[in-house]
Amino acid sequence: MNKTLTNRILITLAFLFAYRILAYVPVPGVNADVIKEFFDSNANNALGMFNMFSGKAAERLSVISLGIMPYITASIVMELLAATFPNLGKMKKERDGMQKYMQIIRYVTIFITIIQAVGVSIGLNSMPSRSGASAIMIDNLNLFIVISAISMLCGTMLLMWIGERITQSGIGNGISLIIFAGIVSGIPTAIKGTIDLVNNGALNFLVVLAILVIIIFTVGFILYIELGERRIPISYSRKVIMQNQHKRIMNYIPIKINLSGVIPPIFASAVLMFPGTIFQASTNPYLQKINDFLNPSGYFFHILTFLFIIFFAYFYASITFNSKDISENLKRQGGFIPGVRPGESTAKYLNEVASRLTFTGSIYLGLISTIPWLLVKFMGVPFYFGGTSVLIVVQVALDTMRKIEAQRYMNKYQTLSAVGL
Repeated sequence: MNKTLTNRILITLAFLFAYRILAYVPVPGVNADVIKEFFDSNANNALGMFNMFSGKAAERLSVISLGIMPYITASIVMELLAATFPNLGKMKKERDGMQKYMQIIRYVTIFITIIQAVGVSIGLNSMPSRSGASAIMIDNLNLFIVISAISMLCGTMLLMWIGERITQSGIGNGISLIIFAGIVSGIPTAIKGTIDLVNNGALNFLVVLAILVIIIFTVGFILYIELGERRIPISYSRKVIMQNQHKRIMNYIPIKINLSGVIPPIFASAVLMFPGTIFQASTNPYLQKINDFLNPSGYFFHILTFLFIIFFAYFYASITFNSKDISENLKRQGGFIPGVRPGESTAKYLNEVASRLTFTGSIYLGLISTIPWLLVKFMGVPFYFGGTSVLIVVQVALDTMRKIEAQRYMNKYQTLSAVGL
């Protein structure tokens, strides 16, 4: 391992360590015990999922308790707008325009963060503990809202800066690595809790071994699908081949089986858990029935999750995969798919292939998100295990390993070029 790659890895680890330190810095004027008690009682709804993605920073109401989600939300909104408005999409493709595009995302992130921070600050005023203690220790509510909103805004902006610095100076995608670190940070606590359950006799050791087998199988299945791709063969004219005879020309278009990544499970979980979080405080019998149907520990919730994942997989894949741009670039480079006319016919063919792959990918995402929970529930395990978090961890780890491998090869070629080989 060369010095450049080592430095990049150390920079990445240093920034992730700073992220974990920030998770323990609380917002001034909050009662951490009351907030911890509140999140413990809401571990199985949208708040529990949000707390997991924030690396347990939400239950401490740290300055980064909103996590990186405002930035992700802003990015998704901008992606939708770029797909809707051609001028914005054109700006994203240009080099100078991309800088303006990213700046707009930062401004939208600030706007979303302020709204969420103010909402959280106001909500804390109506969050008493079982003993009647208040979650706010500052008497002036308006002063607390200002202090809390500014603290969380600064924390989110600092977290966004850390993610961008990791992407530029470190290894891998900084935003994905922050989510990865947040999920992984809960593993030691989960292991300790499992050991305590085994020691207390609440959990059979054979059940723990069965869970390990399920986790290993899940990870292996995710790796198998994520590495899978459909390679569409490409042919080039003789003129293009002669012009690039000393360069490698890719003779196929790789299309991943899972085109939409981890976005569909995250969207589906958020949409289904949100009503349960809102309705749980209601005394209306009809709303209580809806809340019971949408209980994350129930079967109906996971059936809906499966269906929503399929919907979001098609929706997001239609945004991220632009067959028209691919066909135009291919035509411009003098390439074509054998048996398919360049231009509109190529775009139509690519859309058909992508549609078939999206169906397979959506079924895969649905199974990964629901089957592990069903298997663990049949075993009577007293804790939640979902495939969505495993999917995120494996995908980010796989992407980071690819970046490390690419950096190694790039450094190797630079060394050979420097010595004249």
